[in-house]
Amino acid sequence: MSWRSERKSKTISEEVAINPLFARRGEESVPRYHLAEEGLLPETAYQIVHDELTLDGSARLNLATFVGTWMEVEAQKLYVEAANKNIIDKDEYPETAAIEERCLKILANLWNAPNPEESLGVSTTGSSEACMLGGLALKRRWQLSRRQQGKDTLHPNIVFSSAVQVVWEKFANYFEVEPRYVDITPEHPYLTPEGVLDAVDENTIGVVPILGVTYTGSYEPVASIAHALDDLEKRTGMSVPIHVDAASGGFVAPFLQPDLLWDFRLPRVHSINTSGHKYGLVYPGLGWILWRDQTLLPKELIFNVSYLGGSMPTFGLNFSRPGAQVLLQYYNFLRLGRQGYHMVQKACQDVAHFLSQEIGAMDPFELITDGSDLPVFAWRKKPEEHPLWTLEDLSFVLRERGWQVPAYPLPAKMQDITIMRVVVRNSFSMDMAQLFLDDLKRAVGYLEGLDHPFPQALRQHKAFHP
Repeated sequence: MSWRSERKSKTISEEVAINPLFARRGEESVPRYHLAEEGLLPETAYQIVHDELTLDGSARLNLATFVGTWMEVEAQKLYVEAANKNIIDKDEYPETAAIEERCLKILANLWNAPNPEESLGVSTTGSSEACMLGGLALKRRWQLSRRQQGKDTLHPNIVFSSAVQVVWEKFANYFEVEPRYVDITPEHPYLTPEGVLDAVDENTIGVVPILGVTYTGSYEPVASIAHALDDLEKRTGMSVPIHVDAASGGFVAPFLQPDLLWDFRLPRVHSINTSGHKYGLVYPGLGWILWRDQTLLPKELIFNVSYLGGSMPTFGLNFSRPGAQVLLQYYNFLRLGRQGYHMVQKACQDVAHFLSQEIGAMDPFELITDGSDLPVFAWRKKPEEHPLWTLEDLSFVLRERGWQVPAYPLPAKMQDITIMRVVVRNSFSMDMAQLFLDDLKRAVGYLEGLDHPFPQALRQHKAFHP
């Protein structure tokens, strides 16, 4: 049984009804929870799935997700043409493999690797897998160094802020590394150099600053953290590497903040991950990880396998996986270039600034971030304003118009503060932003007109997790 069971109630039938226009004789329904003895016509199977999916929210109105929800028609055509390519089979699809390598070199140049030809990287199913691989490389290099020094490898730890994405908690759990959280505070809502220095020791495998915190969209100060660790090494001889989690910022900072020091221009930065399916503008299913040079990825983690008549090196948690998203990434690189990516990300930032200024000017709210880092902004409700409703209530009311806007508490030590967040993506135009703002103002007007608390049963609706 799945850990997440399908929603069930007494009103849901054990059978799925078939539209009479598509049903063959005697074919009125099919079992919902087990296989039928005979199959359906393709048009019938399509219609059943298509109809059920109309109950999903609109991806274009989903302001909660960082993941791309729109691509051009030409990209969609390419997607369909490449849907059957298994990227692991590099002998069968050598051009797809070559394009993957081209993408990695493009990223190495974009992130200012000192010698892009010497960098090493892989595509992944998303930043979560990329983070796992980055963390695994940090742990293995730390273990090898400790063994060479004749020291034990029993107590590795990794340092990040309490606002870190849950994938790093998973990494620490799955690979038996102690997570050391530097708590964010109202004065410092991000990982600080001081917090890092208080947390690291000789067992620290690495520090993970975030270029685009999921909660608020802000960048953590990678350069300041790197300089603090440089000074620590000069004073103590202890060398602690940095892995930058640039899941979102890796495709934003090079175009909107090109002078910001966060990438391989900092020698302390050993590896970087990003999501092609976020601000890389590709459909879901693509991440990237890159090491500044080949010496930083232990060779023992790379497997040479015999597969379909050939031998190939592989490093990843997945083996067979789609190649189409890699081709879509290369399509975007060709289609947009530097100027195109800048135009897209700048348009997103303009929308974020417009909305954040308008929402920040509304009486009940105060801004947490305004979209000046990622095109993402967050706000809170002033505690003294309108005690009959909460941001969770506002999130629920906005759903009536199809908008999916998350409301959630900040991490530990600031969990008493609930915020709302909007992620502006390429498909969210200024026109759509104005429509959203109108709906938001109407929703707030409705809530402000309440003469009793918003129904408690609806307040308990928990829809979003950062």
